[in-house]
Amino acid sequence: MTMTPEQATGFQDAFGRLVENVEQVLVGKTFVVRLGFVALFSEGHLLLEDFPGTGKTSLARAIAQSVQGIGHRIQFTPDLLPGDITGVTVYDQRQAEFSFHPGPVFANIVLADEINRASPKTQAALLEVMEEGHVTVDAEQHDVPSPFMVIATQNPIEQAGTYRLPEAQLDRFLLKASIGYPDHAATLRILSGSPDKPHERTVPGIITSEAVLEMARLARTTYVDPSVNDYVSRLVDATRSASEVRLGASVRAALGLVRAARTLAAASGRHYVTPDDVKSLAQPVLAHRLVLDPEAEFDGVTAESVVAQLLLEVPPPSDRQAG
Repeated sequence: MTMTPEQATGFQDAFGRLVENVEQVLVGKTFVVRLGFVALFSEGHLLLEDFPGTGKTSLARAIAQSVQGIGHRIQFTPDLLPGDITGVTVYDQRQAEFSFHPGPVFANIVLADEINRASPKTQAALLEVMEEGHVTVDAEQHDVPSPFMVIATQNPIEQAGTYRLPEAQLDRFLLKASIGYPDHAATLRILSGSPDKPHERTVPGIITSEAVLEMARLARTTYVDPSVNDYVSRLVDATRSASEVRLGASVRAALGLVRAARTLAAASGRHYVTPDDVKSLAQPVLAHRLVLDPEAEFDGVTAESVVAQLLLEVPPPSDRQAG
């Protein structure tokens, strides 16, 4: 079953109301807010790499409030253990049996704050739940709530006492983005707004968690023409053969790009994906998955610039082909 134009219009309306709701807290950052909801409705996860005080925590909290879901925040530190995230099995002397005590990962929106400050062993505790939606403790599986999304943050400046995320974990994040500082006009709006502290600001619920699941299912029915799939495949192949790249994008990246493009098309009121949907999401989906050649990095090449160059070199299908 393919999404109808009427369903696409309804999706666009609900998506727009959610974005406007979160922008009450995160002023002037429409693109990043849209990416957050694209990740949510694509059943993916979001990595935010930015400076302190740019609103990363506020974004995660506002998304959880907007969809009337449970939001938990985990402050990653060097002494954090895997059980502190997933939960532990505790022996109950009264019942004479072991019982599972769920950790903070059991929520709809999980903010993994400064994820690169924890040890690789602790970071790896998120791998299973991000991919499969459950955790395994003492050989028993425990499902997390649905919908489920991890919003992880890391500081690009402070590197002391941090552990770089391994490629396998970076590949679990559907999108990577930066919020950035607000411009002058947005800063004035923030300063003249509510005097409440950031953690005290709340936004009203717009849709229920059940409606999020329904919208995610609907987004999966957005039509993707074979020529658009071919375009995505050629883009991903190009990342693997680029001279500046040591490790290109995975098949998971290609699937994620198509999945995110479906959601973005529906959020734009269309029941079909266009090459422009793919182009606008190529950097957030692909760049963080690339491992550059050390010499290229030394010369100032970035993963974002590589993807931008590939978008110029790989020809998209014509509108007639993609329509």
